[in-house]
Amino acid sequence: MATEIDAAARHPSESGSQPPILEAEHLQKSYSGKPALRDLSFTLAPGHILGFLGPNGAGKTTSIRILTTILEPDAGHFAVAGISSRYPERIRSRIGVLQESQGYPKEMTAIDYLTYFGRHYGWTASEAKRIGWALLEVVGLQHRAKSLIGSYSRGMRQRLGIARALVNDSAVVFLDEPTLGLDPRGQQELLVLIRRIARERGAAVILCSHLLSEIESVCDDVVILSVGQVVAKGSVTEVIGQARGNGVRIQVPLSAVAEAEQVLEALPDVIRVVPKGQGSGWIQVELLDSASGTAPEDDTVNNGILEALIQAKIPILTFEAEGSRLQEVFLQLTEEAIR
Repeated sequence: MATEIDAAARHPSESGSQPPILEAEHLQKSYSGKPALRDLSFTLAPGHILGFLGPNGAGKTTSIRILTTILEPDAGHFAVAGISSRYPERIRSRIGVLQESQGYPKEMTAIDYLTYFGRHYGWTASEAKRIGWALLEVVGLQHRAKSLIGSYSRGMRQRLGIARALVNDSAVVFLDEPTLGLDPRGQQELLVLIRRIARERGAAVILCSHLLSEIESVCDDVVILSVGQVVAKGSVTEVIGQARGNGVRIQVPLSAVAEAEQVLEALPDVIRVVPKGQGSGWIQVELLDSASGTAPEDDTVNNGILEALIQAKIPILTFEAEGSRLQEVFLQLTEEAIR
C-alpha cells in the first residue's frame, strides 16, 4: 500500500540528494515508419516541476502517452520511482494524471468522487474517505466537499482533478494545460497550488502548457521538443542562456524616445536602433556579434548602454537582453518545426 497521504512534508533540499524519481533514456516512437519521437532522455528529481514544451507535432503527446504507459516505446526505456517501464501496471499505481479534457460526473459530490478512486487504489472505505477529505483541504475545496461537481466552476474542477491525481500518493503527477480557461487570478492560484504540492509532498510534476510565461514562473526545469527531438533541456535559467540574442530591449518614457535613440546610435557597439510598438516607449537595440570576437562581452556592452543613458539623464523603465525570456528561446529553438 502507498505511503500515508498526509505524511510529513518533504523539503526540496532533502529531495535534491535523492536519486531521480523519473528517468527516461533514449525513448523512440514511429507511426507507419515516420518518426514521432527520437531519443528522448531526461531525468526529474522529487519535488521539482518540469515544463514540457513543443509546438504542435513536436512529439509532446507521444512522449506523455509513453510515460503514462498508454503507449509502448519502439526503443528506449524509463523508470518511475525505481519501477521499470517493463512493469506498466506498477507504474500506473505511482503516477497521477490531469488531462486537458478530463470529464467529471456532475451528479456526484467531490468527496464521493475521491472516495471512489481511493477504493479503486485499494484503500478501505473509511481510509478512502479520510484521504479524500485531506486532499480536498490540500486543494482548498473542503467547504464544497458535499456539493455536486456539476455546481463547480472550471477552476474548482481543475483543483478537484489535481486532488484526484494525488489519491494514490503519486510519485509523479502529469498536468496537461491545468490553467486553460481560467482567469488570471485563477491561473495564479492554481500555479501556487501546484508549486506547493511539489514542494510539500515531494511529488515530481510534469507540466504541459502553451503559456510560456506560466512555465517560466513555476517550473524548475524544462524540456523543449521540436519535430520529435529534444532541442533544449535543463533548468529554466540554463535553457534561456542557451539562446541569447545579439541585442537588448529598453523601455524609456515616451517623451525621451527620440533622445534615447540619438544616445544609443552614437555608441560603438550598436548597429541599429529601432523604436518598437507605437507609443510604448520600447526601443530595440541591435548589437555587434560578441561571439565573433568583433565586440566586447555582453556585460561590458550592456553596462556601457546603461551608463550612456544614465549620463544623459534618461529614465530607464525596463532593460532586457534578447533571449532573456523563455518565449523567445522557444520560438528560436523550434523554428525548424514551422518552416
